[in-house]
Amino acid sequence: MLRSSRRQLSIRDFVLSYGFVIALVLVFIVYAVSTKHFLKLTNLMAILHTCAPTLIFASGLALVLMTGKLDISIGSIIFLATATGGALMTRYNVSPWIAFPVMMLIGAVCGAINGFVVTVLKVNPFITTMGSMFVLRGIALTVTTGVLVGIPDFLTDFGSARIGPVFVDFPIALVFVFLVYLLHTRTKFGRYIMAIGNGEEVARRLGVRVERVVFVAFLLSGLFASMGGILSMAQVGGVSLHMGVGLEFTGIAACVIGGISLFGGEGSFGRYVLGVLTLAVIENGLVHMGASVYAYPFVRGGIIFIAMYADTLKSLVQTKVKQTIEEPEPTGVG
Repeated sequence: MLRSSRRQLSIRDFVLSYGFVIALVLVFIVYAVSTKHFLKLTNLMAILHTCAPTLIFASGLALVLMTGKLDISIGSIIFLATATGGALMTRYNVSPWIAFPVMMLIGAVCGAINGFVVTVLKVNPFITTMGSMFVLRGIALTVTTGVLVGIPDFLTDFGSARIGPVFVDFPIALVFVFLVYLLHTRTKFGRYIMAIGNGEEVARRLGVRVERVVFVAFLLSGLFASMGGILSMAQVGGVSLHMGVGLEFTGIAACVIGGISLFGGEGSFGRYVLGVLTLAVIENGLVHMGASVYAYPFVRGGIIFIAMYADTLKSLVQTKVKQTIEEPEPTGVG
């Protein structure tokens, strides 16, 4: 009976862990069969092109999630950083060599402020980043003066530049994710993040400086958001008043689909890439199937709900698996 229970829990854990990978394959097959142009090389390259900014800006969010915290301000950080950078380059003729570092500095400072409030002032991360989300968006709207902010032609050209059929920004994003992967797997910082996500008190007893690590995770989240914003503004060709809206939830969904738990202490950047691809494939397929644009938020919201629900179930199942493993096998009395 105990062995049967363990087997059922293991199967359920496998389905919850890899269900979205299976779903990605099934969705890909459905779109390939039901549409004419989905499998064309140009469209597949367009999907990868769409993924590039998300791969970068959600990487920092992934680090925060691994600590068991949450950052919903990255969309507003992207808006503020890109609005400021675009205004500097087009309205004040500031060199890109100055504007880009300023944009990244803005992202890092915003992330550092979030980290300070969370670690020093001990404010709940959700409340902290929700407050900064509104404040930063208000500042960004002031910077734009309520109108579209343009960008230099060279940046627009970069947003559509290719090496053969592949857009330049996708390899850049992959290299970036690989570097974050090395940070996560080959450094003490990465190990400390996972330790904190599995229990702050235990990590503190092991000598981990929890507050410092969490602070750096929030700082990197803001920095990576601004860097992803640079690719995003290059792709769009400017900074609209809706820049960054909803990207925090897109990032969360991509992370959770990619196996990064909202409860912290779990996840890898290999599967994270699959999570980003899943969202991009689904939305691209909806375009080719002629779905209404009003259906996109509904589908995206549904995906986020299912991903978070699956993450909660997975956490419960893993707890039951541990409890079952710890139970001794019944022995017969001879």
